[in-house]
Amino acid sequence: MAVYLDHAATTPMLPEAIQAYTAALSTVGNPSSIHSDGQNAKRVLEEARETVAASLGCDPIEVVFTSGGTESVNLAVKGLWWARQEGPVKRPRILVPGGEHHATVDTVEWLERYEGAVIDWLPVDAYGRIVLSALAAALEAHDDVALVTFLWVNNEVGTIQPVDEIVALAAAHGVPTHCDAVAAYGQVPLDFRSIGLDALSVSAHKVGGPIGIGALVLSRAATVVPLIHGGGQQRQVRSGTQDAPAAVAFAVAARHASRPESAGEYARLRDRVVDGVLARVPSAILRGDPVDRLPGNAHFTFPGCEGDSLLFLLDAAGVSVSTGSACQAGIPEASHVLLAMGLSDDEARGALRITVGHSTTDADVDAFLDALPDAVARATRAGYAARETRLSGTHAQTPQSTATPTNAAR
Repeated sequence: MAVYLDHAATTPMLPEAIQAYTAALSTVGNPSSIHSDGQNAKRVLEEARETVAASLGCDPIEVVFTSGGTESVNLAVKGLWWARQEGPVKRPRILVPGGEHHATVDTVEWLERYEGAVIDWLPVDAYGRIVLSALAAALEAHDDVALVTFLWVNNEVGTIQPVDEIVALAAAHGVPTHCDAVAAYGQVPLDFRSIGLDALSVSAHKVGGPIGIGALVLSRAATVVPLIHGGGQQRQVRSGTQDAPAAVAFAVAARHASRPESAGEYARLRDRVVDGVLARVPSAILRGDPVDRLPGNAHFTFPGCEGDSLLFLLDAAGVSVSTGSACQAGIPEASHVLLAMGLSDDEARGALRITVGHSTTDADVDAFLDALPDAVARATRAGYAARETRLSGTHAQTPQSTATPTNAAR
């Protein structure tokens, strides 16, 4: 039976969420209809919204259901930016730390290319944590900042960001903040109300809910221009018929995500992974903050290895993990996160991200650790080069595997 250690990409749906989902699929009625069937669907939907809101420390009215984390990020970043361009004073500048998820990177680059946004990329330290002094300097130097957008926790290396300090610095200059908390949800406490954010993005499939639904938590005081126009079903912020059954399943997963004992178990399993990897492969280097990190995340680079080669070899051994790097057209690229942290292209290529979740067992960890040393030995640079030579210079294909690398997909 395959060992699944890529929960950061997606985690299996909870059995309770599947049961609630399938039961709710028989609900008849559009939540926007005023007849009794419609109002019953609306009741189910709003009860789910209340549960999700409770898990995020916000008011139900602030929860805008979306299709997932990527849409939530797009709606927050584009919507806040567009709103800040209205009126006589234009604020084109967006402050973004290096190493953000591509949902943010591609969004701000689109705004730069097509809308005239000005992007300031802020440095991160060797752990992937934003350099607060650089943020403070950028806010002090520019009076045209539209927003600050950042990850609550880096989805690749697991480092937790100084969220309170980031929000406080921005608020002192009257600048709204958006936080991508997709990777953090269910593993660290999220309290939207006390932090003082303007917008926060999460996704259900990261916490055992269904793929295809997420949420943007949008402060009552925040103003955004919508991406999708139509019936204005959710605060005139997002139009479209709302998916009540998916919201019900999301709510079940949200209740599970709020249990503090889950994070404790993830941390225990993660520490077994970290200790086991360092014992079996002493040359491995743990990336990200060694202490202040996501409970379920262990990220390593293996000198002399190619991350995608390691991934395929482990897959052939029945273990699913992630490189955390991009792979386009069969040509591996070094992780932009690791490059932002100061690693060289060569150092950044030998990366693996191992992430645990609600279905992970000690036996899964043991199976991974047993398979790792041989995979590392076979994936050394010398071995990789030799395989390329035998294949007459073409890109090496790892034997006996048709798996596709998981790239922190939303």
